[in-house]
Order: sequence, then structure tokens, then C-alpha cells
Amino acid sequence: PQPMLIRFYSIAVCLVLAISAFAQRVDTDIRIFNKNIHSLKIAPVDKPYGVPIIALGSDEQLNVNFDLIDYDAHYLRYSITHCNADWQPSRLIDSEFVSGFNQADITDFAQSEGTFTHYFNYNFTFPNDDMQILKSGNYLLKVSEQDDPDNVLFQTRFSVCEHTVNVAVETTSRTDIDYNDAHQQVSFEVTYKPGTIQNPYQELKALVTQNSRTDNAVMVENPLMVGGNKVTYDHNPTLIFNAGNEYRRMETVNVNALNMGVSRIEYFEPYYHATVNPDQPRAATQYLYDQTQFGRFTIRNAEANDSHTQADYIITHFTLEPDDMLPKGKIYLQGEFTQGLSPSATQLRYEPESGTYTCDIMLKQGHYNYQYLFVPDGGKVGLTSYIEGDKYQTINEYLVKIYSHPMGERYDHFVGYGVAYSGK
Repeated sequence: PQPMLIRFYSIAVCLVLAISAFAQRVDTDIRIFNKNIHSLKIAPVDKPYGVPIIALGSDEQLNVNFDLIDYDAHYLRYSITHCNADWQPSRLIDSEFVSGFNQADITDFAQSEGTFTHYFNYNFTFPNDDMQILKSGNYLLKVSEQDDPDNVLFQTRFSVCEHTVNVAVETTSRTDIDYNDAHQQVSFEVTYKPGTIQNPYQELKALVTQNSRTDNAVMVENPLMVGGNKVTYDHNPTLIFNAGNEYRRMETVNVNALNMGVSRIEYFEPYYHATVNPDQPRAATQYLYDQTQFGRFTIRNAEANDSHTQADYIITHFTLEPDDMLPKGKIYLQGEFTQGLSPSATQLRYEPESGTYTCDIMLKQGHYNYQYLFVPDGGKVGLTSYIEGDKYQTINEYLVKIYSHPMGERYDHFVGYGVAYSGK
């Protein structure tokens, strides 16, 4: 009886620890918690299409820009959290990764001018004199009310890199599962100075993303080969991505003229409404090249001097006309403009009378890339195969980030990254 009792307690303790570990996982996804926050964008200064990465110890800065739709200004501040490669908070305390106070007020904001939708545009750059970053790695940035720091309006991500390794990335449509068909495969080599990495098998891990998407990102921990001061990641089945298709494009830069991909823009108090040309599935069509920005958007009012404060908001109506019945699942709009939005805001709804799928989103005037992803019931990864199609010629942006966790350290160092474009 006594050994049985000990075994019971051991199992119970293990279960409690497992549940506790699971419960402690922190939500660090890009999130917009306040429905009045719109047009969130984070990018390197002077590189609006760049990924949010800066070099440690450099004068490089990131720019954060967003709108808060309201008649009154809100006084906001931001803070950052250091995270490991998996975007979970590291064991570092604030004073170890940031100098000064880990919070700063956002003082640069301006009211909208000449728009039907009243909003305040907020803008700030960092690191700055108030906040210097001391460690490489992933970071979660949170913006909250000054007088209520627990009231987080949104959170987004950026990274700080040491650049102590070189990363050479290649892509091919001649994959381990098909040849110039529906997939693209990523391979990469990491080179480093002698003595800087002791055990690559244990110290290194890589995070690979396609067009900055998070749903199909891949973490790789096992290289194919280590030799000299070079680590090779090749012929890895997890690095085979659905090729997808070129992003669709539309724009709403002028409410008084024709816009690309939009049939009409009309004003119905209190908003403008834009009807995007109905989209059809492209899975069965031939590949057609189009120059896109890999899902990104740009705010622009062609008739304004300052689009940040003079571009208006438009209820934008998307319609998808399916040619076949889809399996059980959900269809979502995807692009940089959907990052942080709740799934319900980007999910298309079925209209039985017309047999179409529709989605209405409030977007600021500008240029937008978008695509339709299908998520089967029970799945978490958006699939391009059902609606957009997978074309091996598609030009995708693949980002490979390399992290190192030396023995005895308490956090993952972000040591290097590389970018490659398929189809080029």
C-alpha cells in the first residue's frame, strides 16, 4: 500500500507541474486588444517594407506608427519584454536588457485633419535616449495608457541582432517531395568564428518564416551537418513550404477616382465604403507574375500632404466567389494589415443567397497586399492550396533567424539572420 501511495503522489505532483508549466505559457502573439487601434506598423526607420530587426549597439532605430480612433487624445506609454527564440519571456530582469526605465511616454501624436473618421496618429522611434537595449534577442513591445499600465492597447514584436554569425539562405522549387510543382524548400548555412560556438547541436536553433507569417513559421534545432566552423541545414522536411501564389493587390488612395482592384468608393454616413472587385480562386489557373510587397501595406492618400493624419478610414468590402465546395473549415484574409486582429475580424462569412464569402474591414487609405487562407477544422495553419493555389514560381520572402544559447547563459542570443527570395 505504501509504495502505491508514493506512486500516486508522484503522479499527482508530475501532473501539477505539467499543468502549471502549461498554464504559465504567456501569450506573446501580435495582438490588438483595443478595437480603436488601427493601422499598426513597426519597421526600421526609412525602411517601411523591412522586417523589424535592428543591430545591437548600433544607431539603428525602429519606427512604430498607429492610429487611435477617438475624439479625445489618449496619453500612452510603451515598455518591452525580453523573450527567447520561442517568443516566451526569458529569465532576464529589466535592468539586464534595458538601460534606464523600461517605460517611456509617447509624446509624438497628432489629430486627424479633414477626415470623416476622427482619430489621433501616434508615432515614436526607439531605441532612444530614454531607453537603450543591452541584450540581443526577441522583444515584445506593449503600449498602454499612462495612468493605467495594466490596460494594454496592443502588443507587437521586434528583434535585436548581434550579427556574430553569417547566414546564407537558399530556396529551390526542386524539393525533396516534388519538382517544380507546389512547394519550395529552404536550406541555409551558418558560419562563425572559431571558438564562438562550442556545441552547435545544442546551442543553435533557427526560426524560419515565409512572408512574415507566424502561423506556418518553423523552428529547427537539428542541423544536417557540422564541419569546421560551418553548420548546414539542408534536406529538412520541415523546411518545405507550400509555394502559395503572388499576393493580391488593391488600393484606396483616392476616394474621388478609380483605384486599383476596387470597383467603387461611396460615402454612407459616417464612413466611406469601398467595394473590392470580387475575387475568384486561383488554384486551377496558370501562374501569373505580379510585383508585390509580400503581404505588406502602405498608408497613402493621393490628395493629402500628410497621409498619417489626412488619410481617411474606409469600410472595405471583400468578396470571394468560390468555384467549388470547400471542406469543413474557415477562410481568412491575411496580410500585414490583419496582424493582431482577432480571427473573427478577418474570417470570411458565407452568404447563402449569393453563394459567396464576404468580409468587411475598416482600413485606412493606402496600398494593400492580401490573400485568402483556408484553415481546415481542427487545424491551425492557413493553407494556400484551396483558394490561392500553390505555384512553384511564386516569389516569397524567407527569413531565417539564428539563435544561440551558450551553456550557462540565461537567455537566447539572436546572433544572425539571412533573407532569400524564391523564384528569383
